Order: sequence, then C-alpha cells, then structure tokens
Amino acid sequence: MNRNNIAIFGAALLLATVAGASTAPAQTTFQTYRCADGTEFIVGFFQYDKRAHMQVDGKAVTLMKRLALSGSRYSGGGVTLRTTKSGATLKLAKRPATACQPT
Repeated sequence: MNRNNIAIFGAALLLATVAGASTAPAQTTFQTYRCADGTEFIVGFFQYDKRAHMQVDGKAVTLMKRLALSGSRYSGGGVTLRTTKSGATLKLAKRPATACQPT
C-alpha cells in the first residue's frame, strides 16, 4: 500500500470517529490483505454499517454485503470480496479470482 492509500483510510477513520463521537466510540476494523497475484488492498468495516469499504488499485470502492453460504461476501463496482476464517478471495473486473491472506 502506498502512503496516499493509507492517508485516505486514515481520513475515513477520523471522519467516522468524529461522526460517531456524539453517541459512542465507533468500532472500526481495518485489515490489509496481500493476494497471490501481487494485489494488495485494505478493507474497512464500520460498526452499524453492513458494507465493506475497500481501497484497491488506488481507488476507493464500497461493497454491499451479499448472501453467502459460508463466510461473508461483498460486491460492488466490479469487485467481489469473499472472506472466510482461512483468508479471502478477491475478484476484480476482467481479472481472474485470486486467493488473499491478511498481512
């Protein structure tokens, strides 16, 4: 991840914290992944928001939660993210799906 990507997510975290400061501290989870094809991405999950907020290939993408038989599945903007206890699978438009592990 480059510094610009981290700065964008840092700003999002600050905004979420300030916005939630009037009621309760916002619980946020950020996770960085590295994939078999060399792709790296950051995904953020905010309390009270079922969407996943992702930074991949220099772009911010919001993924809606979808039905999944096991684990969790999110998709939107040509991106599909599947997460399980053992890792994740990322599918970007016009690219094959790739296995990813948290860093």
